[in-house]
Amino acid sequence: MANNYFNFRQFTIFQDKCSFKVGTDGVLLGAYADVAKVCNILDIGTGSGLLSLMLAQRSKAEISAIEPDNYSFEQACSNFKNSPWNNRIKAENVDLQNFNPMDVTFDLIVSNPPFFSSSLKNPDPRKAAARHNDSLTAEELLKGTARLMTEEGRLQVILPYVEGNLFIAEAHEYGLYCNNILKIKPLATSEIRRLILTFSRKRLKATERFLVIEKGERHDFTEDYKNLTKDFYLNF
Repeated sequence: MANNYFNFRQFTIFQDKCSFKVGTDGVLLGAYADVAKVCNILDIGTGSGLLSLMLAQRSKAEISAIEPDNYSFEQACSNFKNSPWNNRIKAENVDLQNFNPMDVTFDLIVSNPPFFSSSLKNPDPRKAAARHNDSLTAEELLKGTARLMTEEGRLQVILPYVEGNLFIAEAHEYGLYCNNILKIKPLATSEIRRLILTFSRKRLKATERFLVIEKGERHDFTEDYKNLTKDFYLNF
């Protein structure tokens, strides 16, 4: 059973009410996302608020965090309130399809989206919604990004390898082009398990790099992984 809370260096995530708990995917995206020259960030499906809090720690941007699940939304609000950056994070209990900020577009949009489409669903409907893309398809995520992102903005998502490559192809239909790919492997000998993808409205040749998480033994982390996440994890 997951812990009811997770302590990071500068904030704590309480997650007993959340359908989606703190995990490696969210931490990787929060640590890797490009916050250079960012003024307004949109966190789609904030869950416990992890991504918003990590990006608030790394930047001075104003952050909008949206979450359709009522219980997760309430817990994210509590986590934001108890953080040092409460004045810069605004949460809304709404899904992307119905999110309409007044006169605001975003120069960074991030999401750790639900990605399962055909696998067996969790019997808990809230957990199923957090992991399956019934409520937020790739098309809806891309359509929302195209609507809400500035001309010079970026979208960054983390997805499994197969789903990520499909997402790259689908993004073209919305005028969004992948220009950076971080390929993530649990071990050096493993297959690529996750992709962190960066999209913009400019068609550029994508740059690629690899990140290996562990050396071999469980929790024997690589220096690259430690360097990426050391500002957050207590034991690094």
